[in-house]
Amino acid sequence: MHKRYFGTDGIRGHVGKWPITAEFMLKLGRAMGVVLAREESQPIVLIGKDTRISGYMFESALEAGLLAAGAEVRLLGPMPTPGVAYLTRSMRADAGIVISASHNPHQDNGIKFFSAIGEKLDDAVELAIEAELDAPFSTVESEAIGKAMRIEDASARYLEFCKSTVSRSFNLHGVHVVVDCAHGATYQIAPNMFSELGAKVTAIGNRPDGLNINRDCGSTSPATLSRTVIETGADLGIAFDGDGDRLQMVDSSGQIIDGDELLYILALDWHAQGRLRGPLVGTLMSNFGLEQAMAALGVPFMRTKVGDRYVMQALREHDGVLGGETSGHILCLDRVSTGDAIVSALQVLEALARGGRSLAECATGMRKVPQTTINIQATGAARIVEDAEVQQVLAHVQSRLAGQGRVVLRPSGTEPLIRVTVEAREQDMVTELVGELADAVRAAQGRVS
Repeated sequence: MHKRYFGTDGIRGHVGKWPITAEFMLKLGRAMGVVLAREESQPIVLIGKDTRISGYMFESALEAGLLAAGAEVRLLGPMPTPGVAYLTRSMRADAGIVISASHNPHQDNGIKFFSAIGEKLDDAVELAIEAELDAPFSTVESEAIGKAMRIEDASARYLEFCKSTVSRSFNLHGVHVVVDCAHGATYQIAPNMFSELGAKVTAIGNRPDGLNINRDCGSTSPATLSRTVIETGADLGIAFDGDGDRLQMVDSSGQIIDGDELLYILALDWHAQGRLRGPLVGTLMSNFGLEQAMAALGVPFMRTKVGDRYVMQALREHDGVLGGETSGHILCLDRVSTGDAIVSALQVLEALARGGRSLAECATGMRKVPQTTINIQATGAARIVEDAEVQQVLAHVQSRLAGQGRVVLRPSGTEPLIRVTVEAREQDMVTELVGELADAVRAAQGRVS
């Protein structure tokens, strides 16, 4: 069956436009409570959120809907997405909800769900929730209405868990780290945790006001982090996105180390330890240089569709433990059940400490192939991608790249965008071909819309 609301990463959109409205969230909370109650008479649901201002409204609406269905609600307050996943497991809840639009600006918001084991819901449960949305809104008998309570120590519980994912002997004494929290959900937890591990911490992007989340900061805009690392003479920088599931790092010279390079560093270290099993899993957007580096290491490499849920699926199917995306979604499945930027950062830092090398030194073993992505705002993105003239230009680009590179043309799963990516050995060819295909997409907008 076709999903009406759930995309590759939950439900997301512009605040105030259906379905990102208080009315819909009220119905969604009830629908989830009803579906959960089919398995558990009085299910327990955790609700966490990032720092965007609309989170207050949606938190209240979801809470009311869940209580009306007879569910018990536990409010976590601002909490990274992976923190909600962890607490759902550790508190033995039946589900977790995150109110966040991840790396998007404050005008957007969304909902992500986690199962009782801290993993994203499977398709069958999402479809059941959507089906229940069509039912008239109803409330259980008064004596069966759920109760809500706030978990005051939620942040402390998650912080201690993050520290437990590295060895007791690991510390950051003598290391100066700049931490960019994107004015998002990690703004308290991340600086405190790195400080507790002994680092000198310079925190930026740690003053959320409800409107500045992801604004010129965080993993999607790491220029400020790079500049701050250079200005303060720090050893490295760490950038999270608004909900704390994406990671980018910066070396001491301000050079950005993206998700592909971080996966390379981890794979190299884990392979040496005998910890790496199964294939390393990337996506269609993973740089060809990562694939080449894994081949040289003798490690199988797989690609999936873009989206950490597809990376997760491939890792589960092939008994793998490490995978991720260029954007910085990294899955360390022998430590966590979902992409966790804080835990991933700790894994990288532990690898650096074990090898006695800097971030820049560890990343040099992977040679990235020139790659350019152009994002084009588009309504009806799927139809534009399938346009006959766009497909004709795509075929031409593919023929030019045969044996020399790759092209990826796809609608975004989280935003109204078409992403045009070309990868080749020579930057001049990349620039020429990505421009040619992007022009074809823009020309098709007028015909298709």
